[in-house]
Amino acid sequence: MRVLVVEDDAKLAGYLQQALREEGYAVDVASTGTEGSLLAKTEPYDVLVLDVLLPGKNGFQIVSEVREAGVGTPTLMLTARDDTASVVQSLDLGADDYVTKPFKFDELLARIRALARRSAPVRLEVLRYADVELDRLKQVAQRGEHPLDLTAKELQLLEQFLLRPETVIRRTELLEKVWDLQVDPDSNVVDVHVGNLRRKLQQAGGPPLIHTIRGLGFSLKHGGRE
Repeated sequence: MRVLVVEDDAKLAGYLQQALREEGYAVDVASTGTEGSLLAKTEPYDVLVLDVLLPGKNGFQIVSEVREAGVGTPTLMLTARDDTASVVQSLDLGADDYVTKPFKFDELLARIRALARRSAPVRLEVLRYADVELDRLKQVAQRGEHPLDLTAKELQLLEQFLLRPETVIRRTELLEKVWDLQVDPDSNVVDVHVGNLRRKLQQAGGPPLIHTIRGLGFSLKHGGRE
C-alpha cells in the first residue's frame, strides 16, 4: 500500500515515514504543498496524509485541487489546528478524516488502514495460487502446510504476484507498488527481494513458482524456467 505524507516538519515527516515503512507501507514524503499536490494528482496512492500549514500551498488547497482533478484518494488531515471551523472546512473540501497533533501512532495507523479499505472496496482477504496462500488481513502466508517467514516487503511482493498470477510483472511495476519514489530505479532491490521470496517458497517444498522472464520481469506460474 502506498501512502503520501505531506509534512514540512522534517523530524515528524521522517518519523512518520520510518514508522509506516516498518508497518509495510511504501511511503513518499513531500515537504511543500506544491510538491504534495502534484504527487497526489499524478501518482497512485492509497492514502494521503496532509498537514494543513504548509509552504507553497496549504492542506486545504491540496484537498480542493485533488478533488477538482477527479482524484478520490482517501485523505487524512494531520495538524495542530483542532478548531471546529478547520475540521468542517477540511471535510467540506473532500477530506475523509482529521487527526490533531500530538497524536498516538497506533490510532493514526488504524485510521490509515480504515481509509485504505475505502480505496479498495472489492478486496479478497485471502489470496491463493497453487499451494500458496496469503491472508492479507493477518499478513501471514503459507505454502501447503508450511508457514512462510516473510518480511514486510516479501509479503507485499507475494501479494502482487498472487493478484496477477501467470502474467509478467515488470520490475518497474513492483518498484512502484512495493517501494517508493526515493528508491533508485536502477538499483537491484527488486531482484534481491524477489530472490529471497523465491528461495523461501522453494524451502517450503514444491516446484519453483516465481520465474524470471528475461528482459521483462517476473511471473508466478507453474512450470517454466527460473
